Amino acid sequence: MKFSADAWRRNSALYNAIQTMPFNRELASGALSQERFRRYIIQDAHYLGVYGRCLAIAAGKASTPDQLVQLAGSAQRTVMVERSLHEGFLKTYGVTPAEFAAAEMSPSCHAYTSFLLASAHHEPFPIAVAALLPCAWIYEEVGREIQARAAPANPYQAWIDAYTSDDFRKGVKAAIALVDQAATEQTEATVEAMHSAFTTSARFEWMFWDSAYRLEQWPA
Repeated sequence: MKFSADAWRRNSALYNAIQTMPFNRELASGALSQERFRRYIIQDAHYLGVYGRCLAIAAGKASTPDQLVQLAGSAQRTVMVERSLHEGFLKTYGVTPAEFAAAEMSPSCHAYTSFLLASAHHEPFPIAVAALLPCAWIYEEVGREIQARAAPANPYQAWIDAYTSDDFRKGVKAAIALVDQAATEQTEATVEAMHSAFTTSARFEWMFWDSAYRLEQWPA
C-alpha cells in the first residue's frame, strides 16, 4: 500500500470530523458569520507565510533535482497566494494592512506553524514533507465536498472556487506523489514517523478551523 493511501485510511475518522465540523457546514450553507470568516482569513494569511517558508526549507533537503524544483515552485506559489489574500479576501472583509500586522497568531495557528517549522528544520526530508502534506490535501478534499453541497449564491463562493480549481488539484496530486516517492525504501521506523507527522498536521487542521469558529484568543 502506498504511504498516502495508508495515511488517509488511518486518518479517515479525523477527516470525517473535519468535513462535518460547524465551520465547514456553515461555510457550505452560506450561514457562516462574516466575523468568523474574517478571523479565519487573517489566521490563514499568517499560516501561509510560514507554510511557504517550510516548503522552501524542505526543498533544501530534497534528494533529487525534481523534488527541489517541485517544492521550490510550491513555496513560490504559496507566497503568491498569501499576497493575493491581502489583495483579495482581506481587503474584501475590511482588514487593513495595519490591522493585519497587529493581529497575533491564534494559539492554534501558533502551535501548528511551530510544529511545521520544527519538522522542516529538524526532521529528515521524508518526515518533513509528510508533515506538510495534510494542509493542501485536506483542503482539496474539503473544498470538493463543500462544492458538492454549497448553497446557491454562496457568499463564500470565491473561497470554494480557490480550493476546487484544476490548478490546485494538480498541485495536490503532485504533492501526494512526492510524499509517496519519499516513503519508498525507507525503514519501517521512518515510515511510522512520517505517519505520526501526517496525523499531527491533520489534527492541527481540525484545530485551525475550530479555533476560527470559536474566535479563539490567548487565555492570558
